[in-house]
Amino acid sequence: MLHFLWESISFQMLFVFLVVFLLVADYMKHRKPKDFPPTPFYLPILGHTYLTHSLQMKLPLCISLLYQVTEKYGDIFGMEMGSQAFVCVNGMRLVKEVLVNQGENFMDRPILPINREIFTDTGLVSSSGHLWKQQRRFALSTLRNFGLGKRSLEERIQEECRFLVDDFRDEQGNPFCPHLKINNAVSNIICSLIFGNRFDYHDEDFQRLLRLMDETVILNGSIMAQLYNQFPSILNYLPGSHQTIFKNCKLMKQFVQEKINKHKEDRNPSESRDFIDSYLEEIDKVSEGIFQEENLVACTLDLLFAGTETTSTTIRWGLLFMTTYPEIQARVQSEIDAVIGQARPPALEDRNNMPYTNAVIHEVQRKGNIIPFNVPRQTTKDAVLDGYCIPKGTIVVTNLTSVMFDKNEWETPDTFNPEHFLKDGQFLKREYFVPFSAGKRACLGEVLARSELFLFFTSLLQKFTFQAPPGTTLSLQPKLGMTMAPEPYKICAVPR
Repeated sequence: MLHFLWESISFQMLFVFLVVFLLVADYMKHRKPKDFPPTPFYLPILGHTYLTHSLQMKLPLCISLLYQVTEKYGDIFGMEMGSQAFVCVNGMRLVKEVLVNQGENFMDRPILPINREIFTDTGLVSSSGHLWKQQRRFALSTLRNFGLGKRSLEERIQEECRFLVDDFRDEQGNPFCPHLKINNAVSNIICSLIFGNRFDYHDEDFQRLLRLMDETVILNGSIMAQLYNQFPSILNYLPGSHQTIFKNCKLMKQFVQEKINKHKEDRNPSESRDFIDSYLEEIDKVSEGIFQEENLVACTLDLLFAGTETTSTTIRWGLLFMTTYPEIQARVQSEIDAVIGQARPPALEDRNNMPYTNAVIHEVQRKGNIIPFNVPRQTTKDAVLDGYCIPKGTIVVTNLTSVMFDKNEWETPDTFNPEHFLKDGQFLKREYFVPFSAGKRACLGEVLARSELFLFFTSLLQKFTFQAPPGTTLSLQPKLGMTMAPEPYKICAVPR
């Protein structure tokens, strides 16, 4: 009888059964409470995957689509990306509610599949709960001990500015790509805090590390990497850019582990030289398992990525904007000449006397918008947001673009306009300026980043005028990887 029934079942019937089973399973998996935020129509299994392709190919199209969804559904709505469901939050009122007012309810960090392979759930960026609090507390305290916010670190940045200026000067006004040169300088600042020393720009190991980081940042925005987040169980066995990310991550961890091993060999327990020494000392002191070498490797990689990529990308946007808007560049240089001159290097104390330059740097950060959708959060418990139920464990994306390009707040949101940060010739702070996020999980390196941006930017414009190569027009079209960066470009650094 069973044999007869099996033979009578056609391939078509099996296919229909499989499809129905998958649809029912997908529905059951993505069932939401009745008071969950409204969710636009999405394809079963695939979800809103079409937005992923928009994100990869033309970011402005993706942002435009999100604006359209916001106009129809409001400032809070659900989204589905393959196996990942999340809530998108827009506008200053709700973004502030998530990050600040109800920060404790939205404090955790989701572990997306590709990040699980790169950073696991350790370190500073991907950890949650007690582990994250202890790692962040230790990192802030240790970095302050080694100069964060102090004169000694300012001098370290000024020294690196001189190396970068010399490297630019070597190009003799000819077209060149500033990308790796800026990476060298910016990364050396965080390296001096982590490893206790800077690297020569021609150091092979240092250059290999920067290339691995750079490639990983770019590939993180690739279609295959995004699809891996949605269908990890399938993509894990297929070739693609996600596999290159995993390979790079192993090599970067190996670099860090070698540095840690070297520190173990020659450290003096009574005198910590840098972050790694201090962490090893903490491992020796603390009996609970929060401070372990695995966490040290993850924290070091987090600091390297965050301390290099974000500031370096912002400076690249700054040089691109100055080249595109020469009249703004000239006005910045006039202020530099009036306040600093050419005889001494810029200092942080100059910032308060340079409102226009300060405004330009802030506008570079706003318009460059390098973290457009912030780093995702996850609810620590059931929460209520704007009357909607957000269950525990829900991924929440705070759309910072909706804040820093809010048409009701900014006079010309889509235009590069330093006047956004000026009033009666003085620098104007804006509540809607949130490039470092907000709340307890805001960027822990904000003080360092602000110092680097001012000193590197003014040091370069003090010594050079930046121009596009003859006969070329530079593109302001962004590309999205781990950050939103400008397309690769060449410029001429003409000595002043």
